[in-house]
Amino acid sequence: MRRVYITMILTAVFLGLFFFLRAVFSGHLIVDPVLIRIGNFGIRWYAVLIASGIILAYLLGREEMKREGVNEDHVVEALFYGVITGVVFARAYYVLFNLDYYLKNPKEIFMTWKGGMAIHGGIFGAFLVLYLYTKFKKNVSFTFLQGLDILFTYFPLGQAIGRWGNFFNYEAFGKPTDLPWKMFVPLNRRPIGYEKFSYFHPTFLYESLWDLMTFAILYTYIKRFRKNFGEVFALYLIIYSIGRYFIEGLRLDSLYLGNLRVAQLVSVVFIVFGILLFTYVRKKGRRAVFEAS
Repeated sequence: MRRVYITMILTAVFLGLFFFLRAVFSGHLIVDPVLIRIGNFGIRWYAVLIASGIILAYLLGREEMKREGVNEDHVVEALFYGVITGVVFARAYYVLFNLDYYLKNPKEIFMTWKGGMAIHGGIFGAFLVLYLYTKFKKNVSFTFLQGLDILFTYFPLGQAIGRWGNFFNYEAFGKPTDLPWKMFVPLNRRPIGYEKFSYFHPTFLYESLWDLMTFAILYTYIKRFRKNFGEVFALYLIIYSIGRYFIEGLRLDSLYLGNLRVAQLVSVVFIVFGILLFTYVRKKGRRAVFEAS
């Protein structure tokens, strides 16, 4: 009977979500990026969804930490530094590739609620924090590559959830389209030159689905197939970057370096580095062997 109730609840949730998304994608319903307003203060969906993604990824990752004998206090401490650094790097990365604008509007550098966070910057920040933490923390209970494996097994799940913040902000969408799953974008959110178009590729959705698939692959891999530390992180760089490369080609808000889309350039570098890293750690890396719990 309990399973019947759970099935009924899940079915109701998915049906409600389906009709909600259909209303928004068709333009019959316009979503508000602010979840709660208290005077001049507002809590935005974007922040709530990113925080939710981080929390869920951490809670699910505790199982793997326990299996690998990692001290949870060390993880919480590293995560604290990682989140702060990740946000700073994600913002700095975005500002760097929009430097002309922010030099003219320096006050907006800190206005993150207006948008402007780049996930590649967050990845670089997380990588740096884990390296420094494992290098300087005394008696740390996990190695650098081990920490990267655990983090990037669950990181794409957090990405998948966080991408829905773009949905509520009407951002990170792609070129105009007439496909059945086209998404309506209000006039005030359309880029200059695209005002006459109403429907666009929901590229945030494409990436969210790709992230979910990436998570499923990496979760299965770390449980069943990983031989040495570093393999999961390498696979994350390869799999995520393949999807990001092609999805980025549809987007209208890409960051550019000359005539090159930065995200595509970084994706190519990540794919090559991921292949080299996987080949190396698979052959010569430290064994990832744990006692059954």
